Amino acid sequence: MPEILAFFERIDPILGALLATTFTWLVTAAGAGIVLLVPSMGRRSLDAMLGFTGGVMVAASFWSLLAPAIEMSERMGVPGWLPAAVGFGAGALFIYALDKVLPHLHINFGPDQVEGVKTPWQRTTLLVLAITLHNIPEGLAVGVLFGGVAAGIPEATIGGAVALALGIGLQNFPEGIAVAMPLRRAGLSKGKSFFYGQLSAIVEPLAGVVGAAAVLFMQPILPYALAFAAGAMIYVVVEEVIPETQQADNTDLATLGFIGGFIIMMILDVALG
Repeated sequence: MPEILAFFERIDPILGALLATTFTWLVTAAGAGIVLLVPSMGRRSLDAMLGFTGGVMVAASFWSLLAPAIEMSERMGVPGWLPAAVGFGAGALFIYALDKVLPHLHINFGPDQVEGVKTPWQRTTLLVLAITLHNIPEGLAVGVLFGGVAAGIPEATIGGAVALALGIGLQNFPEGIAVAMPLRRAGLSKGKSFFYGQLSAIVEPLAGVVGAAAVLFMQPILPYALAFAAGAMIYVVVEEVIPETQQADNTDLATLGFIGGFIIMMILDVALG
């Protein structure tokens, strides 16, 4: 781990954001690749994995994003709650707007529960778009932290940025499985299930670079940007991830997965950040 931190300290932070979010995308691809090896996976396991994903996202939203945003604001002489509240609300509204416009279908929902504008698109496309929606704030969050490091903001550290990337990558592995397996059950070939599973996270590197560049050139927005990413992730967890785990009789297992994900992300951030 010290070697990884030293490496990221030596390179350009925008390149660091690109590499870190490429890593999170590749972990998604690795998870989706399980469909090439395992013919199927039970609903209980998939719900536990989705719960784990939600726990990581909630923990990251506070430990990696909101808490630094509040500390940063206070150091800048701004009421700590102001950028956090404004950014958090804006992030949630951003995903809300995308949710209403972009056609998508959550993994465990029926074809009559398609959200967004009406479209003739196939179920496969709608499923991938649903996961792509919540990969946007994940990539953005990692990029924003790397941008803060580049800007020399004390509260934004390489350790914190790497911890967040590791946490997002950790939850992207089961997420890749949770996308590819339902596609396989829906009748797609192993190859297509893998392809669409990894494709859902390809937006993360783009969002990461955009987040890093925005903060680097507009340093005062960093507390707002951190809170923005947190609000976007929390909206996704409440609107998408948790409801998906409640469609069958696996609520307790999904909840335990959530707790496990929260604990692991908290440990990562406190230990490295």
